[in-house]
Amino acid sequence: MERFETESLALMPGQKVQATVLSHHPWGVVVEIVGYENAGLSASIDMIQQFSRTTSGHDELLALFPPIGSQIDAVIEQIHRWHPPVSVRLSIRPADLESLAWSCDFCGERITLSPGGDALVLDSRSNDGPGSHTLISHRHCLAERIRPENHGERARALKIGKMH
Repeated sequence: MERFETESLALMPGQKVQATVLSHHPWGVVVEIVGYENAGLSASIDMIQQFSRTTSGHDELLALFPPIGSQIDAVIEQIHRWHPPVSVRLSIRPADLESLAWSCDFCGERITLSPGGDALVLDSRSNDGPGSHTLISHRHCLAERIRPENHGERARALKIGKMH
């Protein structure tokens, strides 16, 4: 596995991180995730996507952009590891920082990615090359798709992360 994938594997959707704002752009901000400065990641916050519906105009939206050089709390919304550099999309919405919800890639229903939620993060990869694809799933949606006669794997899908 290449370096860009290996270092980014510790990052998962729903995970809270600290980020340093590097630059402003018309659509949002480019950031660097604290602790992953040399991992070769491309990290950003799409401010238009996150806040344009709740602001009354462009000036109000721009006022929400965190200052360049500031360190902010964020939550990982999406990770794309198809090819280098790994692309990480962050959210700074207060509701997402509290509890990030996403749609299950199997049933389409909302699911909580934050700790204590019922989401599973599945990374699919090939054995013949780099890159991976991330799927978000309810435990029961994954378990239902495992062959019925494979009781052990079905049971493990329901217990992942809850083995205290």
